[in-house]
Amino acid sequence: MMRLPNPLKLLFMVGLTLVIWSLDGVSSAIAAPAPAAVVYESPAEAIAIDDTLIDDTLKAIPPGFYGILKTDQLKAKIATEDPLLVDVREPSEFLLGHIPGAVNLPLRSLGDHLADIPRDRPVVLYCSTGYRTGLGVMALHLWGYDNVQGYPPSYQGWLRDTHQ
Repeated sequence: MMRLPNPLKLLFMVGLTLVIWSLDGVSSAIAAPAPAAVVYESPAEAIAIDDTLIDDTLKAIPPGFYGILKTDQLKAKIATEDPLLVDVREPSEFLLGHIPGAVNLPLRSLGDHLADIPRDRPVVLYCSTGYRTGLGVMALHLWGYDNVQGYPPSYQGWLRDTHQ
């Protein structure tokens, strides 16, 4: 079985590729040698350019990319689409409680379980606060999954909204 790079390395490689493409154009980044080092007049100038790249990248994220923002939306999705619920927390956290029907695939080993994540069925990731959810959604999107969403209210939001 082919071993895929860990998500952080993958995110770095994609980010570096995007920076090269945005600075030098797609075709010349592929065909030409690496561009010469850029020298800025001041640190403020370099930061302003980086802020622009970051801002442009964030604005290019399509609506709904991140996921399901309300518990009632998740409940409706569960009732109508039968998504695979993936809890990306550690096993010890999962054992203390989880959304009914969820499977536990910890974020740190997500790449080892790609065969367990379907491409033909909705997949919803969650954790305890939303941070690991976002990392997992991004990593799976980079691995070519277009059927994955996050539930950023996460387990804490589920508990709050279902026990009122």
